[in-house]
Amino acid sequence: MTDTVNHKNIYAALAAAQTAMTAVTKGAINPAFKGEGRPKGTPYADLADVVSAVRPVLTANGICFFHQIIDGCTMRTSLVHGATETRIDCDVPLIVAKNDMQGMKSATTYAKRVGLESVTGVAPEDDDGNAAVKAAPANEAPAFDTRVAADRVIAQITGAATLADLGKIWKVETQTITNIKTLAPPLFLEIEAAKDARKADLTPATNADLGADAIPY
Repeated sequence: MTDTVNHKNIYAALAAAQTAMTAVTKGAINPAFKGEGRPKGTPYADLADVVSAVRPVLTANGICFFHQIIDGCTMRTSLVHGATETRIDCDVPLIVAKNDMQGMKSATTYAKRVGLESVTGVAPEDDDGNAAVKAAPANEAPAFDTRVAADRVIAQITGAATLADLGKIWKVETQTITNIKTLAPPLFLEIEAAKDARKADLTPATNADLGADAIPY
């Protein structure tokens, strides 16, 4: 085991750990992508594969890692060197395709893997960006189209019949709106403008008793 006392900070410890790291073995199979030579599906490296590749060498060099959800929309992966209490953080946006726990689990698992690969510098064997797009694991969230998502939310806002309905829509779509705000700020401004316009239309006509109460979000 490496003598962690000689590591002056997290960077020196990580450098030592990286000398012992090898490519991540693709141990998982995605049955959704079968083809010639792949009767069972396409192999890919899942979170467990990445953890198996990096945890032993990180631990041997006095480094621990952990993940935290920040503000409900970001997954932070942290490496901390225990002897010096120095650290490295990597933040990955949580792109949640479905507003349910299954969608959240898929997004957090994917973000953990991306963060851990990024902060350690490890990579799956024979990794290829094009292959990743063509054969994304079935249990990971699909690509998030900000334009389509924004248009869908705006359509709901425009169709709201009351201020209460408008507030419910904003709450239900909170995660989608947060993703759009992170990835495409101009589209977020479109959503806010649509909300403000619909609120102005509804306040005197159908919700006079509510006055100028703000929509909770």
